[in-house]
Amino acid sequence: MNSQFSGNKFRLGVLGGGQLGRMLIQEAINLNISISVMDPDANAPCRYLVDSFTHADFRDKVAVLAFAKNLDVLTVEIEHVNTEALVELQASGVKVFPQPEVLAMVQDKGLQKEFYKSHNIPTAPFVLNENRETLLSKSLKYPFILKMRKGGYDGKGVMKINSVDELNEAFDGPSVIEELIDFKQEIGVLVARNEKGEISNFPAVDMEFNPQVNLVEFLCSPARISTELELEAIRIAKDVIAATNMVGLLAVEMFVTKDNKILVNEIAPRPHNSGHQTIEGNITSQYAQHLRAILNLPLGDTSILKPSVMINLLGEEGYSGDASYIGIEEVLTMKGVYIHLYGKKITKPFRKMGHVTVTADKLEDAIVIARKVQSIVKIISTNN
Repeated sequence: MNSQFSGNKFRLGVLGGGQLGRMLIQEAINLNISISVMDPDANAPCRYLVDSFTHADFRDKVAVLAFAKNLDVLTVEIEHVNTEALVELQASGVKVFPQPEVLAMVQDKGLQKEFYKSHNIPTAPFVLNENRETLLSKSLKYPFILKMRKGGYDGKGVMKINSVDELNEAFDGPSVIEELIDFKQEIGVLVARNEKGEISNFPAVDMEFNPQVNLVEFLCSPARISTELELEAIRIAKDVIAATNMVGLLAVEMFVTKDNKILVNEIAPRPHNSGHQTIEGNITSQYAQHLRAILNLPLGDTSILKPSVMINLLGEEGYSGDASYIGIEEVLTMKGVYIHLYGKKITKPFRKMGHVTVTADKLEDAIVIARKVQSIVKIISTNN
């Protein structure tokens, strides 16, 4: 019998108390699992939803060790955590999923790219770079994509360099120089693996990004791609999680090139923006699947219940301060519309404040409704 279903109280900890943790908690309640959360934000979205909240930085080794020393399982909702602490916790008997070595690899985009190369995972050609000075000394093909090796997320730490004139604006630190891919579509596949080695995938989705901040703002499930391309994307995603030996949920973001080749862009070893629609759109949500994987339970059925579209609700440009939501009541009158607000008190330009999922019998109908919702709902500030 799994210990989480015995008479003893099962102790699950989460590093990170944002919206991903918030939605994970909602699934954990269904399994009567007690969750403790640690986050550097005293007003993190998870704060008042958990049995225990620790206000501390998940990059602080001492704080992580103190938080997790008595847990049964520790997981994350953000990659940028102290992996040295996780190695020590694992050695002391705390189960850490995803494993520290996976998190360390994902934290460094250079290691991530080298991992793809060494495991024959298709990805854009790249070279590693030390700093701005070494970048200036290289013979480069323009334009190219420059990515900080560490610390980037949600489009931060990524820039397009169009010509030699822009090199002085480049990141001054370890980076990845990546060939600019002429892709026609961005897709994603979520895969999960438990300790038994069972692997399960969700159907592929396709994503549209906000060009200003490189954030997903419109997602369709199922992906608007051919069956052959979807099967290839699923195969690649399963190869990635098998190669990492990871336990948990893994999001694999991919490019579809103009000549219908699939290249892995990046991975995220946790619930992900590309899986929010699974709460209403699939039999098992990504959050339930992550819990099943890290608790070594049977993986759930990921079949699509209805075609769905997910819209990210981002803070409006030009507004910062106490959040005010415009248009919520109007869109709640629409059939198949599900609103998820993340409980963030303060809005900022392009900050993720919530999402909306729209389901319909046909994807085309869900897209029409979602575009309308997108035009109606706005997040501004009462302080402006």
